[in-house]
Amino acid sequence: MGIEKKDLRVAFGKFATGVTVVTTRDSHGAPVGFTASSFTSVSLDPAMLLICMSQHSRSYDAMTNAAGFAVNILSENQKPVSDNFSLKNHDRFENADWKSGPSGYPLLDGCAAWFECQRQNMIKAGDHIILIGKVTGFDSLGHAPLILSQSKFL
Repeated sequence: MGIEKKDLRVAFGKFATGVTVVTTRDSHGAPVGFTASSFTSVSLDPAMLLICMSQHSRSYDAMTNAAGFAVNILSENQKPVSDNFSLKNHDRFENADWKSGPSGYPLLDGCAAWFECQRQNMIKAGDHIILIGKVTGFDSLGHAPLILSQSKFL
């Protein structure tokens, strides 16, 4: 019996998850980012986390060549930010409110939390890549997170 991708996506969607925007800078210093819900903590000592991204993402080259990245945990009122960073073929930062973090990676205004990371490892896994980062800075801003379950925002 084969696995149907559509059915698998529905089953994976039963697990509620937070929504993030992962950011870095490309080789020219321009900000790059994409929406991701595949994020988890890995370790407290040393502080590490991971994100997963499609190898077909337009952000793939910038993310895999950068020395580090930031993870912006979106707050409950940032669905438009999630949508913006999911769209293709436009400047995702054009209408985004952001600033450079301590390590220079783009941090989005109004997030529930953010983490800046030094890239530690990359692991190819199927059609995705797992980026593991060592946390070099973070802040928890007191906002409730944006939650996604069964392809719907809660």
